[in-house]
Amino acid sequence: MKPTDTKNPEYFHKVVDCQYACPAHTPVPEYIRLIAAGKYTEAYMVNWESNVFPGVLGRTCDRPCEPACRRGRIEEEPVAICRLKRVAADNKDDVKAFMPAIPSQMNGKRIALIGAGPASLTVARDLAPLGYEIHLYDEHEAGGGMMRSQIPSFRLPTEVLNEEVGYILDMGIHTHFKTYVSSLNEILDKGYDAVFVGTGAPRGRNLNLPGREEVGKNVHIGIEWLASVAFEHTHKIGKKVIVLGGGNTAMDCCRTSRRLGGEQVKVVVRSPFSEMKASPWEIEDAMHEDIPILENHVPKSFVVEDGSLKGMFFEKVMAEYDDSGKRQLVPAGEPDVFIEADDVLVAIGQQNSFPWIEKETGVNFDEWGMPFVDRATHQSSNKKVFFGGDSAFGPKNVITAVAHGHQAAISIDLYCQGTALTERPAPFTNLVSKKMGIHEWSYDNDVVNDHRFIVPLAEKKAALSDRKLEVELGFDIATAVKEAHRCLNCDVQTVFEKDKCIECDACVDICPTSCITFTLNGEEEDLRSRLKAPAFNLTQDLYVSDTLPTKRVMVKDEDVCLHCGLCAERCPTSAWDMQQYLYKVTKACH
Repeated sequence: MKPTDTKNPEYFHKVVDCQYACPAHTPVPEYIRLIAAGKYTEAYMVNWESNVFPGVLGRTCDRPCEPACRRGRIEEEPVAICRLKRVAADNKDDVKAFMPAIPSQMNGKRIALIGAGPASLTVARDLAPLGYEIHLYDEHEAGGGMMRSQIPSFRLPTEVLNEEVGYILDMGIHTHFKTYVSSLNEILDKGYDAVFVGTGAPRGRNLNLPGREEVGKNVHIGIEWLASVAFEHTHKIGKKVIVLGGGNTAMDCCRTSRRLGGEQVKVVVRSPFSEMKASPWEIEDAMHEDIPILENHVPKSFVVEDGSLKGMFFEKVMAEYDDSGKRQLVPAGEPDVFIEADDVLVAIGQQNSFPWIEKETGVNFDEWGMPFVDRATHQSSNKKVFFGGDSAFGPKNVITAVAHGHQAAISIDLYCQGTALTERPAPFTNLVSKKMGIHEWSYDNDVVNDHRFIVPLAEKKAALSDRKLEVELGFDIATAVKEAHRCLNCDVQTVFEKDKCIECDACVDICPTSCITFTLNGEEEDLRSRLKAPAFNLTQDLYVSDTLPTKRVMVKDEDVCLHCGLCAERCPTSAWDMQQYLYKVTKACH
């Protein structure tokens, strides 16, 4: 194998698995160390730099970072990264003084943002400090988009959302709330220099079955019903409720139903329980609130008597898989199942809707009604119009929408300056030794044996009687510090200097995971099989040195390294060093 190019900014970035998995590339270990040191304001601002909504995401993020967490490779549970983010948000001081300053002299460019969700707000946050005049349009009375309309208050308190949306709106954003944009042409005619579309996926999928039209008032589209509850147009629901669907929206619907009067709330899914799309913790929370989940039930019809909904019939099915793993639901051969219901909530997916974008605008759509959008630049076929969030590539999550917003802001800035959108700024990187003295480090490198700590919950009876009572109470400070110490500091890299190595193999002897080997070079597949501990995870790179005097190379398996620093402490010549790698995706406002 060729020697590893550690100067490639993506090499060490990939080793910081949590940050690499985060769509916004938040430097996770950095802010966790700050939390452990009691520096909550600093930890919050490190988060805000990347993900814009630390308080929101510390409660509601889909947590792509946690399955990637290296801690999960040495024990069952990863670090509670998401809930530690909330610790920073809940314990910070006033951060307004740290927000970017808005220039007194604007740059003369005007940008329209359609939809006030996380993607649009991120674009506003990045462009306003550059002197752009931002006009934000939304049909609702307040900003936040799906964070306000689809995430229930018992998961995301309104005051937390208002605070973080407010940081952005206070940057001099011109807001046009309670304004439904019915024509893109009308927006373009206002002479904006660019338009960003961040309208989400606002249409919930319907379920057209026998009896659907007769019971229209008792069958609700999940996301529309959640929005009606959020804006306090809906205050109650029937005692017997069926929720159709197995995603996070379905979990929010069933838990909200319990708080609005639903006594017998059931979630019914077509798929096996193990294939539900909802996050595992969302499913656990629903089951904790005594909501049963019925798997392998395919809806067949609504049952209507005297014009009133009585329930639904379902066909029992079972999953069969072919040799390629493709699933097919086949009848189980059992009688249809009848489930009583006063109301049914349909949460079987979302789709985009762009009736307000006229063909003559030059924005082209594919056969599924999605705009043609460049995945790197977020530019549409109309060079002046950009898309991000769910409206760009379909329903995802808040953190993905934020990542889209950052990239779209770069593109809008480049476009307005007349620069090619492909000339995108490189990420900022830094590699700094953590050495203090001879073999001591300016970070806590002790690998603790603590298992993941549990976030306490509000008492169930109280939670179910108050729609706005936050269920998760968050870590207290003492527990947060313990959880923070479970982090393995994966951004502190083991950096090897060939010219200092005397090939004594002391690092090999002391390594607790046998991740270091000195051996003859070879092709990657062969080399992986000859290491002290075979390296079978092909998603993690091997760190390979230049050829040493004995004709061997140093090979380190990044997959199982604990970043404990023992190799560097043991090395008599300082051929190994522990160096913190900072990786920041460049944003328009930088």
